[in-house]
Amino acid sequence: MSYQTIILFLLSIFFQNICFAQRDSLDILKIFQKRVDSIVINAIDNEAFPGCVVYATHKDQPILFKSYGYHTYDSLQPTYISDIFDLASVTKVMASTLALMKLYDHGLIDLDLPLNHYVDGLGWRKVGKVTLRECLAHQGGIQSWIRYYSEIQKKNGQYRRNTIAAEKSEKFPFKISEGMYLHKDFYHQIKKMIKKSPVQKEPSYAYSGLFFYLVPEIVQNLTHVSFDRFLEEYFYHPMGLSTLGFNPLDSFALQRIVPTEIDTFFRNEPIHGIVHDEGAILMEGVSGNAGLFGSAEDVAAIWQMLLNNGEYKGERYLNAATIDLFTSYQYPNKNNRRGLGFDKPLLEYDSLLSSVAKSASFHSFGHTGFTGTLAWADPDYDLVYVFLSNRVYPNRDQKSLYRLNVRPEIHQLLYDCVNAIFAK
Repeated sequence: MSYQTIILFLLSIFFQNICFAQRDSLDILKIFQKRVDSIVINAIDNEAFPGCVVYATHKDQPILFKSYGYHTYDSLQPTYISDIFDLASVTKVMASTLALMKLYDHGLIDLDLPLNHYVDGLGWRKVGKVTLRECLAHQGGIQSWIRYYSEIQKKNGQYRRNTIAAEKSEKFPFKISEGMYLHKDFYHQIKKMIKKSPVQKEPSYAYSGLFFYLVPEIVQNLTHVSFDRFLEEYFYHPMGLSTLGFNPLDSFALQRIVPTEIDTFFRNEPIHGIVHDEGAILMEGVSGNAGLFGSAEDVAAIWQMLLNNGEYKGERYLNAATIDLFTSYQYPNKNNRRGLGFDKPLLEYDSLLSSVAKSASFHSFGHTGFTGTLAWADPDYDLVYVFLSNRVYPNRDQKSLYRLNVRPEIHQLLYDCVNAIFAK
């Protein structure tokens, strides 16, 4: 056998092995996708949500990008992969935390200075003494939330002066719903309530959204640029993420936006195209706690940028050291799993409590949203996972998303799929 013949023979075996490996990988991906289909279809049948979009990438390459179901249970408007969802508390990281990371990069914030150093008017109140680090890690003992819309009501159900009016005017320019218009300076009411909120004497881990209502003011004070414009200019626009933003009806047709709850206690109308969170709508839709909308692909781009140590398509948006700091456990010795703004895997895995897969590494990070959303990134596996749904339709009592463990089960299948392919 000649030398050339031996080389050709070895090359043929090599290329056959590549073909077999590719075929095996495709078979694994097909099985993975069928299992995801089964989980989602079962969830829709159990009314966990009317529809959803699942997006997953490995090494910045999509391995699943699929929409399921409809916008509502009447099955009139199909869910598309390009649909725009209310991200709820994912806003805390994709808006507030992202902005604070940029400020940290520029040396404009010190994480261990108290909140009253950055927010005007908190005075001697205990909430003002909590540091930014404690606020971001939910370790400051701050009250979990405030029902703002009921706090401003009189005993007879009428709204107090300079809060909400029945007609639009110069003082009440922002429409909340039919027959409800917000006072132009209502943010001062929100800040006043946060200022008076109780703080634990011995702070322990307690999830709180109150700090995040104040982040837009911090950004404005330090940069003289509004919160939404800051995010647009430094992240969303240069990254080409057209669907990420607040108040989506300003830019998109209603049918592109997935509806959330049929509100029967505050706005008393279907919530569609405006933020679901009651506190965020009282911030005119632009809040650091909730209010961000976006499509699955645009959401995933932010998390891919974070996995890329702050780079995206050749441009740098954050320093790698900043990402490492913010996505790391801050108080694990105090039984607190949080990073700075970011959620992290439980310190000890519990399938009944975890929103993510058991296989998620301790370096992974993400966040969930009340409307049925989740975004998670894992640098150990180079994985991004985005799950967007409207589980609060028709009302927030729908708990099947949690009962069926939809998001963590799909997440675990993603790890199993990647592990199986690389085991070949």
